[in-house]
Amino acid sequence: MLECPAYTSKSLWKSAAVFFAFGAAVAGFALPTAAQIRGPLPPPPSGTVTPSASTSQASAEPSQAGPRERGSHITNEPPSMPVDEIIQKFTQREEEFRKERDNFTYTQDVTFQTIDEDGQVDGEFHEVRDILFTPDGKRFDKVTFAPVTTIRRLIMTQQDFADIEKVWPFVMTPAELPKYDVKYVGREHVDELNTYVFDIEPKKLEKGERYFRGRVWVDDKDLQIVKTAGTSTGLLKKKEDQAFPHFENYRENIAGHFWFPTYTRADDVLHFKYGDDVHVRIAVHYSNYKRFTSTIKIGTATQIDPQKPPQ
Repeated sequence: MLECPAYTSKSLWKSAAVFFAFGAAVAGFALPTAAQIRGPLPPPPSGTVTPSASTSQASAEPSQAGPRERGSHITNEPPSMPVDEIIQKFTQREEEFRKERDNFTYTQDVTFQTIDEDGQVDGEFHEVRDILFTPDGKRFDKVTFAPVTTIRRLIMTQQDFADIEKVWPFVMTPAELPKYDVKYVGREHVDELNTYVFDIEPKKLEKGERYFRGRVWVDDKDLQIVKTAGTSTGLLKKKEDQAFPHFENYRENIAGHFWFPTYTRADDVLHFKYGDDVHVRIAVHYSNYKRFTSTIKIGTATQIDPQKPPQ
């Protein structure tokens, strides 16, 4: 959750500081006192499903409850099969993708910037981490780059990073489907793909859960999500002044017919009830996808009794 510091308790400041210190310690680097070179965020990598001109413009409006219309080219052309069948097939395909991605290592590079009234970067958080496996197949994260954050006008908590890691690269599996209302919108040509477009809204917000609210584009051949646009949402505590940016996630064909997240971006103005508006820019790059292989062979478990002492 992104919060306005002027109306947040000191304990939250401490928790944020502990988080950044922990990330730096894991990285094992000496931290500089100044931020790295600042500037405009890089464009999406080549090969991703690129946005149309209408969706690439930054928004200076408050985050809306549903997906934003930005000069969309969606048509009312009917789908080639019943909508319920499309939903069933693409959610099953997403489950297959989820299992496939769990077998890959990759690098996640997050850049979070606050922008002042002159359009200049006045605060930045940057972290690079590798998602790896131990030799016996256990998944773990390794922070490889984490300079000191210079963000002062917002408080970033662990929930922010959970959203970036889990909600932004949204995966709609059969297990997630009962939590959402899924509405067919139409068809749209995105980059070189013909897609089905769906609006997704959580049916009910449960305590401790985070949800996606927005729009997804599903390739009409591979029946897998190739683009996502919306916001993360969940139950908020009383008196918490929070705002969540609108983001867009793009996927790339990495393995066979599977589309992996490779780029997420957000360029939005966060509107707080009690504090000043804050313009933020966020970019997340996912790269170096490699399938994990292990040379360890696991056989049938056998019990080894301790040796008896000599008589």
